[in-house]
Amino acid sequence: MKIWHSTAAGGPETLTIVDVPPPAPGPEEVIIDVRACGINFPDSLIIRDLYQFKPERPFAPGGEVAGVIAAAGRDVRDLTVGDRVIARTGWGGLAQRVAVDAWRCCPMPDSMPFDEGSAFLFTYATSYHALKQRARMAAGETVLVLGAAGGTGVAAIEIAKAFGGYVVAAVSSEAKAAFARSCGADDAIVYPGGALDKEQSRALGAAFKTAAPNGFDIVYDPVGGDYAEPALRSMAWKGRYLVVGFTAGIPKLPFNLVLLKGCEVVGVFNGGLQANEPDVGAENVRELVALYEQGKLRPRVTATYAFADAPAAIAAIADRSAMGKLVVEVSA
Repeated sequence: MKIWHSTAAGGPETLTIVDVPPPAPGPEEVIIDVRACGINFPDSLIIRDLYQFKPERPFAPGGEVAGVIAAAGRDVRDLTVGDRVIARTGWGGLAQRVAVDAWRCCPMPDSMPFDEGSAFLFTYATSYHALKQRARMAAGETVLVLGAAGGTGVAAIEIAKAFGGYVVAAVSSEAKAAFARSCGADDAIVYPGGALDKEQSRALGAAFKTAAPNGFDIVYDPVGGDYAEPALRSMAWKGRYLVVGFTAGIPKLPFNLVLLKGCEVVGVFNGGLQANEPDVGAENVRELVALYEQGKLRPRVTATYAFADAPAAIAAIADRSAMGKLVVEVSA
């Protein structure tokens, strides 16, 4: 079978496509014939050794897949050959076949196409855990979503709206603002790209406060960098600041603001939830699938790439130009 391998730390240009024997399932594993692989920002980090997980090389990037079970280990009970599934792989998804622990798989709704299936678990499970367990979101709350045109941002918009919130999207261009609104955001703010000077930071903070005069109950931040402090300054009393990621770098926050606002700065790591509270993670996925079947969630797949062009998909994610989700079509 064909697989994209990372053999040395570096960008997408360092990946090579090779032929290897197909995997065999362990006792509690299934083998998935991969139809599509979703591409996420961590794929651009893991091949550079900048992610929290550093798999032994050679390995394939690709943290989520959709496909059909080709084989099942002897101890697998709830899945069988021929089942359509979506799965969080962590890495290894950019391959024609992948071995996955059965508990990492979820049956795919009949109404869900493979491209949407491969763009579902990573971003929606993170955003759902963020807003449900970490923010304890209630109907009527006001939510600021940074990086709102990206995969996690779109998922956060849709889930916050499903929970009955008012959502303000923060993005880096007018095109992304229009996209965020099309995904359900009630309002949008365009911030400048790159590092912010003091004047730009103050202006952004003022724009946030104009959008939410009483402050944001929740800030969803997968961006970090210079955007974090203006967002923190716009928090409401007892708000919850969700630390989701750092596409613009790890920020340094003035924690006197946390004291004065009585707010919480809360870490969001869905991988940790899966490892430490697997029953909660599994229930989250079931609830997400139900919301999808109700038409309240829909992955925005804005571009698909041929398997031979997988490095280009990772490059597009890395430069933060992509909107919505990017998917690599692995097989028909």
